[in-house]
Amino acid sequence: MKFLSFLIPSIWLLFGMLAAASGAVYAQEAVQKDRQRAEPVVKSPDESDPYEKLLRDAEAMIKSGKPDQAYTLLKPLEFERSGETRFDYLIGAAALDSGKPDMATLAFERVLAVNPDSAAARLDMARAYYQLGDMQRARTEFLAALKQNTSEAARVSIQKYLDAIDALKAGRRLSASGYMEGSFGRDSNVNSSTSQPQVQIFDGFAWIPATLDTANVKARDNYYAAAAGGEIDYKLVGNWGLYAGADLRKRGNIALKQFDTLGLDVRAGIVHESKSSRLRLGVFGGQYELGGLHNSDSTGIKGDWRYAFSPSNQLNVFAQSVKYRFVDPVMQPNDIDQQAMGLGWRYVLADGKSSLSGSVHSGTEKDVAPEITVSGYVNPIINPGGGRNDGAKRFKGVRAGGQTDINERTTLFATAGMQTGDYSKINYLFLVKRKDIQRDAKLGANWHMNRLWSLRPQLSYSRNDSNIAIYSYERTDVSLTLRRDFR
Repeated sequence: MKFLSFLIPSIWLLFGMLAAASGAVYAQEAVQKDRQRAEPVVKSPDESDPYEKLLRDAEAMIKSGKPDQAYTLLKPLEFERSGETRFDYLIGAAALDSGKPDMATLAFERVLAVNPDSAAARLDMARAYYQLGDMQRARTEFLAALKQNTSEAARVSIQKYLDAIDALKAGRRLSASGYMEGSFGRDSNVNSSTSQPQVQIFDGFAWIPATLDTANVKARDNYYAAAAGGEIDYKLVGNWGLYAGADLRKRGNIALKQFDTLGLDVRAGIVHESKSSRLRLGVFGGQYELGGLHNSDSTGIKGDWRYAFSPSNQLNVFAQSVKYRFVDPVMQPNDIDQQAMGLGWRYVLADGKSSLSGSVHSGTEKDVAPEITVSGYVNPIINPGGGRNDGAKRFKGVRAGGQTDINERTTLFATAGMQTGDYSKINYLFLVKRKDIQRDAKLGANWHMNRLWSLRPQLSYSRNDSNIAIYSYERTDVSLTLRRDFR
């Protein structure tokens, strides 16, 4: 009986999914017919022009059921002609109908960046996401297409797709994604430390020279790294859902093992998604090891909201509160409670191949450690009066970046940022209030060998300028990463 109680609903679910799939097939055929009436056609005044003839030949191939031939014909011109609406639409349609939905989305994004009101491109974009299995984005695009000036036949077809998506959602509430990656590289400053082996400190009576421990002086090394992570999503009623994820990252130095790191981060929360926005509210935590020893822990709450005003413009807002706690009593004066918030903007250029982004953020760090006494030191009290020796911190920063597709498989990216930090207490060893200016930049490329495998060469540079010498450092990191995604 228990077996039957499981089997009968499963059979009904199977029939429902088959019916939904057949409805989607019928809808696809109807949409293809409607597309022939809705697609953008802008012919050249000179019908004998070779390029115009090529476009007309490709269009005829698509309509006669030979999209793979059309894609082969158009593909060599993609880099040169990307950004031309008619070309982008035709190569997108050819890619979609020949089983390349990932390539089709790139082309349709370029069309919609120039002409957001293109009903044909919007509808085919939805179909591409449907083929990719991204039902949430497919549903969003189908609903947007319904609001545009589409024919009654197309509206019926779209509704069949939406019904198919609903049937799939009813049978598949749980989805998952993940990744694994491995890297090797060269780091000029693995411990992010000053290059000065000696500094001047105030001992209460006079300034005296102090030689730093080698662990606190700049050191370079080759390294390897590995990371893996994933996230699961569970759909609740309406637009609500749950998410949970984790990331594990390991970095090992070839010679300087005392600076090896291992970090585990976990997160979980609730998400609300609608046509143009996504809101996530959740909790997170992490554990960090340094040199094989438990170094610190973090716990916090975070909210982030993303809103797409158009295919070309997206707003991002976040806020978080985090507690950082160290295990070693010598490090516990650095315990803090941090609050931060920020907002960013992403803009896709008209050619659809490039995007720009920018963000600003600000926050505070409250030093929360009590006065800590450690035996075995000349001065057993390592943070007189409690808290951090530099006190609380106020920080603010800005970041900008961009990326561009140089061909079908390769994307170049670059980012740069700056953050200032102002501390509240006069450091009793240096007799100044600490002020920092941190800068960083990153340049790299993503080469997609296929939809799931990618290779990323990257150059990173960071620098911190401080009025307290032990906090100033400069760092350059060059690496190569191989990544495998799971979707």
